[in-house]
Amino acid sequence: MAQDYREALLKKNYYENCPGCKVDQLKELRRGLPIRELVSIWIVVLCTALPISSLFPFLYFMVRDFKIAKREEDIGYYAGYVGSSFMLGRALTSIFWGVVADRYGRKPVIIMGTFTVVIFNTIFGLSTNFWMAISARFLLGSLNGLLGPIKAYACEIFRDEHQALGLSTVSTSWGIGLIIGPALGGFLAQPAEKYPNLFPKESLFGRFPYFLPCFCISVFALGVTIASCWLPETLHMHNENRFLSDNSFAAMETASSGSDGIESRPGSERSKRASGESLIRNWPLMSSIIVYCVFSLHDMAYTEIFSLWAVSPRKFGGLSYSTEDIGAVLAISGFSLLVFQLSLYPYMERILGPITISRLSGVISIPLLASYPFIAMLSGFSLSLLLNCASIMKNVLSDQHQRGAANGIAMTTMSLFKAAGPAGGGALFSLAEKRQNNAFLPGNHLVFFILNVVEAIGVLMTFKPFLAQQSE
Repeated sequence: MAQDYREALLKKNYYENCPGCKVDQLKELRRGLPIRELVSIWIVVLCTALPISSLFPFLYFMVRDFKIAKREEDIGYYAGYVGSSFMLGRALTSIFWGVVADRYGRKPVIIMGTFTVVIFNTIFGLSTNFWMAISARFLLGSLNGLLGPIKAYACEIFRDEHQALGLSTVSTSWGIGLIIGPALGGFLAQPAEKYPNLFPKESLFGRFPYFLPCFCISVFALGVTIASCWLPETLHMHNENRFLSDNSFAAMETASSGSDGIESRPGSERSKRASGESLIRNWPLMSSIIVYCVFSLHDMAYTEIFSLWAVSPRKFGGLSYSTEDIGAVLAISGFSLLVFQLSLYPYMERILGPITISRLSGVISIPLLASYPFIAMLSGFSLSLLLNCASIMKNVLSDQHQRGAANGIAMTTMSLFKAAGPAGGGALFSLAEKRQNNAFLPGNHLVFFILNVVEAIGVLMTFKPFLAQQSE
């Protein structure tokens, strides 16, 4: 067995001072499941996911306390901009961080991303006005560019047979973040009101009612940042094998491609055509990116609107939920989504195909969203039961739009649409609250109708001639 290992090492050229070569040597010698690397990737992705989802349960109350909205109906308008600022920052810098990761290494980008969470998530929790909050979220998104590099890292750190497991670890950790984040935001926000014996009103957490969930996430991120200093670098630091690292993002995209309908294999004729053609002329790729963007716009707008709708007063058609209530609903939905991802989805995709699943998800979502204004008429146990069921279904259905990988341009474009989603959703929500007595689409009926229009457009765009798939 030892002789086989030595022969395997002699088949390739390795450079003594190259970190990428050292990782490749370890991969050749290693056998068995790489538990340590899986855990490392899992906690890094979780560190990134938590601040994205943790603010939604308390965002309405935070903007209300800033007193920037002249009327209660305007709170959603300003909340939308806070919700979108993170994605706007990510959109503007995602390609830049990909270039940095390919030139200087994955590890510096990962450490920078996790340390950014420590600094700017803390500042966000301590925000005393609207502009401080929006600036902190924007900088958090701008300087945390590790989502693309961590996927590339997951492909490079594992042997070929474990790469799919590494990428699934990224998506699973993201799903866990969708559970823990809203739970932290919902149960830990406004602690002086919920737990007065532990957090007096004159304490730090009493004076800054939204700091505690941010502080907990920042402490976790600090631990992840320190632990990341021991991560091995996977970038090849020599010219001869540099092309391996330059193509790592393409390999990552191929390994995780799915519902975009443009799956390709590294080195395949299709892959070569895609890289050789200009983006504008490559219509199958362009059409897939556009469809992704439409669904991303819808899903981010829904996420913003659902949280605002749930916590807004009954007189405006909302549910008058507390941060705890909405945090529990979002956590339950996130847990159900994770279970679905790990159990049913692989079988459904194998039978129906990802594009068919995306179409069915969109069609089912339309009547589901149309029922939301009527759910608001309920109360007590029936409201809780139906709302949780509807939220679980909607989150599971929305997830099917987001499967598959995106190259740098697609990630940037999708982030722009994801930034527009909360801002547009917040503005639409504020408009709806001002027209409660209109005869046509009163109040929140308008909000969910517009969401359904966007969903219907996305579904129609998944059919030919718009969505074209490259032939083999």
